[in-house]
Amino acid sequence: MEYKNGSEVLPRNLLQQLQKYVQGEIIYIPIPDEHHLGWGCKNGTRQMIEERNREIYCSYLDGHSIEDLTNLFNLSYESIRKIIYKVKKA
Repeated sequence: MEYKNGSEVLPRNLLQQLQKYVQGEIIYIPIPDEHHLGWGCKNGTRQMIEERNREIYCSYLDGHSIEDLTNLFNLSYESIRKIIYKVKKA
């Protein structure tokens, strides 16, 4: 997030309207909902986790036990179990 001076980016009349509510403080203006990206979409984290989950599922199908996978991926037994169920269902 980048700081911008309102007097440099806003029309004067809009700046004056905003000053009725906020003066000398930082205000966050969110992006519109239609432009909002889901968690992990912008930096690739979501894709990385999906690939890891597919790898977990394939390893499970290849005969690795859930206990083996917990050590290999450093996740809890329940997390591995949920990932396997979710990928299998998809």
